[in-house]
Amino acid sequence: MRNSVFAATSTLALLAAVSVSAGPQAEVLHWWTSGGEAKSVAVLQEEFAANGGTWTDMPVAGGGGDAAMTALRARVLSGNAPAAVQLKGPAIQEWYDEGVLADISAVAEAEGWDKVLPASIAAHMKCEGSWCAAPVNVHRVDWLWANAEILSANDIAMPTSWAEFNAAADKLQAAGVIPLAHGGQAWQDATVFEVVALGILGVEGFHKAFVELDPATLTSDKMHAVFDQMRKMRGYVDSNFPGRDWNLATSMVMNGEAAFQIMGDWAKGEFLAAGKVPGEDFLCASAPGNGFLYNVDSFAMFDVDGAEKQDGQALLAKLIVGQNFQKVFNLNKGSIPARVDVNMAEFDSCAHLSAAEMTSSSKEGSLLPSYAHGMALRGAQSGAITDVVTAHFNSDMTSDEAVTMLENAVRNSL
Repeated sequence: MRNSVFAATSTLALLAAVSVSAGPQAEVLHWWTSGGEAKSVAVLQEEFAANGGTWTDMPVAGGGGDAAMTALRARVLSGNAPAAVQLKGPAIQEWYDEGVLADISAVAEAEGWDKVLPASIAAHMKCEGSWCAAPVNVHRVDWLWANAEILSANDIAMPTSWAEFNAAADKLQAAGVIPLAHGGQAWQDATVFEVVALGILGVEGFHKAFVELDPATLTSDKMHAVFDQMRKMRGYVDSNFPGRDWNLATSMVMNGEAAFQIMGDWAKGEFLAAGKVPGEDFLCASAPGNGFLYNVDSFAMFDVDGAEKQDGQALLAKLIVGQNFQKVFNLNKGSIPARVDVNMAEFDSCAHLSAAEMTSSSKEGSLLPSYAHGMALRGAQSGAITDVVTAHFNSDMTSDEAVTMLENAVRNSL
């Protein structure tokens, strides 16, 4: 009996020791799997480990995050949610409404997040006044990327209007160059669409259409013009575009197979990861039109049991918004820091342009949430719009038919 008691006591002591030594733990679900993205998330893993944490990686490939959200739903329904999940915009609020998010206000208040984050960014991270997510960065969506050598060889300047873009694309096509690198995935179609829409509808028109869902704007002559331009864009991509991942499209520009790409500044992360130099190997400019479309990556914390997991969430949240990670991560990712007090001296010229135009757009009221990247609308509404966009892009549908379908799709999604 004494041996049994001793064995039981020893087992309990061993379990206690293991529990103490385990330290903060976090299973992290994300979709950062491409070269620049993987390098960026590795920075957080290393810093988490350096602070005594144990990171369990759960990457789910797919740049738009759809596959990751499918995996998340399965985990939540089984009662086994990851500690931290890459989420953004209204999706954070949708999961909060399901009652599965944790409150990380204690960390946010201790670290003074309200003092270092722009109010518009902070608002996305709060659920009914409590902090439920930590912002990683600010991506600009409405970027135009170009192969510098191709443009120089064809005497083409970075276009400042869609008419100039069309003229450049026609010239490139005549010279046997693919004008636009594009991947035929719904979220990529939607990205090009909203960038074109901002340039044609303007800041107020974009807000009315894709934030307010104003029927008059959705059926306006300018919306017809947006679909007209999208039909032109369809003619500027190569025949092998269906199903192509976004980073492979970026590689086409990088390798001189195509001249332009319309993509958020995560594309810059790919250029930089390949050792390309902005202004020399590749060019960056805001796409034609005014305004600044933003996409903020963030991690929402889900309710988990166990002190180690909860400690892991607290440590993860602190590190994510910390100055060091905000700087190093965004240097790798191609985006700019979410917090405003990070030293930008090491950032490249494209990042400085992004930071300057974000500041000016914020002052002018032209800082806009991206619909295509889940910042402006909830899933049902954004999905309805994207379904129309991709149906139009991949068929011979007329602009009139697309506008009618858009009006009906948005109405039925409400």
